[in-house]
Amino acid sequence: MNPLLATLGAKLAERWLNLLVLPGALFLAATAVGTTLGHRHWHDIDRLRTTLDDLATRPALDRAGTAALLVALVLLAATAASLAAQFLGGAIERYWLRFGRDPLSRALTARRTRRWRQLDTQYEEAHDGISAPNGRPSAPPDVQARIENLAEARDRVALREPTRPTWYGDRVQATAERVHTTYGVDLAALWPRLWLILPEPAVRQIQSAHDSFAAAARLAAWAVGYALLACWWWPAALVAVCCAAVARSRAHDALDAFAELIEAAVDVHARELAERVGLIGADSAVLGHGVGGRMSELFRKAG
Repeated sequence: MNPLLATLGAKLAERWLNLLVLPGALFLAATAVGTTLGHRHWHDIDRLRTTLDDLATRPALDRAGTAALLVALVLLAATAASLAAQFLGGAIERYWLRFGRDPLSRALTARRTRRWRQLDTQYEEAHDGISAPNGRPSAPPDVQARIENLAEARDRVALREPTRPTWYGDRVQATAERVHTTYGVDLAALWPRLWLILPEPAVRQIQSAHDSFAAAARLAAWAVGYALLACWWWPAALVAVCCAAVARSRAHDALDAFAELIEAAVDVHARELAERVGLIGADSAVLGHGVGGRMSELFRKAG
């Protein structure tokens, strides 16, 4: 038991160090540098060195107890900063996936819808202009490239006509709509039950994709923190921009993978769930709309 506890303690300490202490300590260091130099002396290394030398010569720092207390305070402050970033990251995650109920969200949804419809119209017009000899559409390479570019531009806005103010929310919504179109089942009602029967490899992959999305949201939270620090030290704005750009890219890739894995889990295991709850037999080949509708009614506890 002792080796097990030691291994568990080491892993927890490593996780605490990587997720809480290091990012928070880096932010505290940047804050200390920024508040010391300010906008006017933003690159004055001599000023920073002088401040550190003055701090090191203080008599109180020669005492072991004072030094230990200072280290403990720094660790606590770094942990507090990281916990604040995690809390803000969770809020950002929910903000990315929100529905468009407030006026700003409705305006953003309407703007994205107009853009999507414009690109979709251009795509359909370009696609309809392709000649079809022998019943097979054909087009010159430049026309085909334009069609592909229009399709990619439209999909960057949303895979289907936008119903939410962000790409992230629409990506999840598109998955739910595709599942409903194919199987006639409500993904929101199906997913908690399907999660219980997924094999361990599938659970790990889905959880990994979700964790990556949450980590991107935390990075966006750090971007907010460095943007606030830029009010006292403008180079922090460059760090904020870099963090925001990386967070956006990682969140996009992570959520796309997460949505694909959810849809794949439904494709592979939804029929097994229907069989387990007694809606189909072992000899049924596919999961049809009728069974999907009955699953939705059953899981929603519809009367």
